[in-house]
Amino acid sequence: MTTWTLTILSVVGVSLVSLVGLVTVSASPARMRRTTELLVSLAVGTLLGDAFIHLIPEALAVTGATRLEPPLFILGGMMAFFAVEKLLRHRRGPLHDYRDPGETSRPELAAINLIGDAVHNFIDGALIAASYLVSPGLGFSTTIAVVLHEIPQELGDFGVLIHSGLSVREALVLNLASASVAILGAVSTLLVGAAAGPIVSEILVPVTAGGFVYIAAADLVPELQHDRTLRGLLAQVSLISAGVALMAAFALVD
Repeated sequence: MTTWTLTILSVVGVSLVSLVGLVTVSASPARMRRTTELLVSLAVGTLLGDAFIHLIPEALAVTGATRLEPPLFILGGMMAFFAVEKLLRHRRGPLHDYRDPGETSRPELAAINLIGDAVHNFIDGALIAASYLVSPGLGFSTTIAVVLHEIPQELGDFGVLIHSGLSVREALVLNLASASVAILGAVSTLLVGAAAGPIVSEILVPVTAGGFVYIAAADLVPELQHDRTLRGLLAQVSLISAGVALMAAFALVD
């Protein structure tokens, strides 16, 4: 098969991983709520683990970049996601009138999570395509690593979307749409060839890392503070640690 065929098949397969949330569809509302709380903790671990174990080291290892460029792009990503959330929640923003004061829904959280995930999936698609441009073997191994990396993250993302007030169907559809951006990243990379490498590694990777740190620290961690029980603390710490551990384990596979 050609490089194009192998790449497209791989990124489509990676995109379908976003449907992993289907395993929770049959759960009762009460069980779904408890599961969501656990998935939020897992999401914190996977997002921070992905940022600090995968994305930030990759950004710092870029050859030709000055010492200031990667940290500034990381901080720029955090500021960008902060600004996007503020604009979404502004009194003239698109989501201001969507949420009633008494509601527990967080449409702005769903929005910025989808934005961050879309950028990350674009990068995944670009990395898979770039690997296939080198060799089919490298492309396949990269695809396997991305799939293993995506499973816990997509579970966490699904939990965040449900926690933000979306229905199961809405969360599945939007998560799949966000995951499908990987196809765009792959096609873009195949079209421009080697020229896409610097854009992905020097700009998109650190910006995405900053965005993930912001989502985890500014939006998700405060949500975990609502449960003040010792049992809740132990569960949250365990799942955050599990998310980080998964990201660390997958780093050994890369």
